[in-house]
Amino acid sequence: MQKTSARLLSLLSLLQARRDWPGALLAERLGISPRTVRRDVDRLRELGYPIVAIKGPDGGYRLDAGTRLPPLLFDDEQAVALAIALQAAPTGAGIEEAAARALTTVRQVMPARLRHRIDALQITAVERYAPDPQVDSAVLVSVGAAVRAREVLRFDYASPGGDDGGAPGPPRRVEPHHLVTWGGRWYLVAWDLDREDWRTFRADRIAPRAPTGPRFTPRELPGGGVAAFVADRFRGSGGGDWPCRGEVILGVPAAAVSPYVHDGVVEELGPDRCRLILGSWSWVGLAANVGRFDADIEVVGPAALKDAFAHLARRYAAAASSRADDTIRHPDA
Repeated sequence: MQKTSARLLSLLSLLQARRDWPGALLAERLGISPRTVRRDVDRLRELGYPIVAIKGPDGGYRLDAGTRLPPLLFDDEQAVALAIALQAAPTGAGIEEAAARALTTVRQVMPARLRHRIDALQITAVERYAPDPQVDSAVLVSVGAAVRAREVLRFDYASPGGDDGGAPGPPRRVEPHHLVTWGGRWYLVAWDLDREDWRTFRADRIAPRAPTGPRFTPRELPGGGVAAFVADRFRGSGGGDWPCRGEVILGVPAAAVSPYVHDGVVEELGPDRCRLILGSWSWVGLAANVGRFDADIEVVGPAALKDAFAHLARRYAAAASSRADDTIRHPDA
């Protein structure tokens, strides 16, 4: 049987690998008794890991969300991916310093073999457009929470240049609908309750007030959706500047996508999902452009974009096959 410390790490690794674990299956995987599993779960709880018991015929355990962040356990691939992502942290959201500190923390606890891999790969992210001024990440969290909860948001809004010309005016009252990026900047698309019209607000000028207001029923955006609306506001057109325009859901945070999409719309859907609406001169070109993000892709539409992904899949599969055949014919290459 493993020592207690090694067994606790193995148990924690299993709990992080899937949502629910029957107690009997955990005991079998670890080679211990169900009673020992219960004791080890209690030890992890004492260390700050929020493990909840699952009721039912089989019983079991789940690693749940807690009130603070406990120590985490990563495998080698996850640790390297995390370090690379922190080096390439997007600018414009006010997280650069925090990302650098997080990278230092992760690097300190890495085994030597992984530190050497990370130190050999130094990344400098260069912005095509300067995201100035930056947005406080706390503002994005607060505004994003109001969007998801469909609650009226009150905030002070600074005038361009930061000069309010004397006493500040009354707070704005809006129904927040979408938190998006355009041209490397964050914007809130909302219905202004006092002006009774749709407005876009730069997130770097927003100072949210607490508490939020009552819940509201979402209104329908003019122009057919958030992409067309934002394009109309910033380009003065009907959003038809590209002959091909599609919509996808990406399995990555909006902050990881927005710095690299300066002519599209990125909408936050949650901590690890976002909506991307982008245009191109061809459907295949659009699919290839979306594919540059290392993320799961769900095509919302249109059907022509799905066909383009299928076309690229066949082409890439053929390329991979030909490369494998070439390696077999020339093993010394």
